[in-house]
Amino acid sequence: MTTTPSRTLETFANPRPGRDYEIRFDCPEFTCLCPRTGQPDFATIRIRYVPDALCVELKSLKLYLWSYRDSGAFHEAVVNGILDDLVAALQPRRMIVEGDFMVRGGIHTVVEARHDAPGHSP
Repeated sequence: MTTTPSRTLETFANPRPGRDYEIRFDCPEFTCLCPRTGQPDFATIRIRYVPDALCVELKSLKLYLWSYRDSGAFHEAVVNGILDDLVAALQPRRMIVEGDFMVRGGIHTVVEARHDAPGHSP
């Protein structure tokens, strides 16, 4: 597997598809660029999901998140984009993506986006 940033998310079969269980990831070294200033934005990205048939492979997730490092995007677009890409790859029963961004201009921003598959709400 490559170590180059990539927007490709690899998956593997859920080992317990008949059971609801939650997988959590904390990614405390996330960076992207402010689309207005080009300055780096730093965040902890938290991902929680209940898988259905597929789980995300961790190295591909790491390289995927790394691919944002040189991308300019507002915090809201980053979090919703991560959720959209993960939902498209995994089709989870439930998923929450949270971006906890470091203080910028005296404002601490937390953005949370959710997905609930039809028939699988909490």
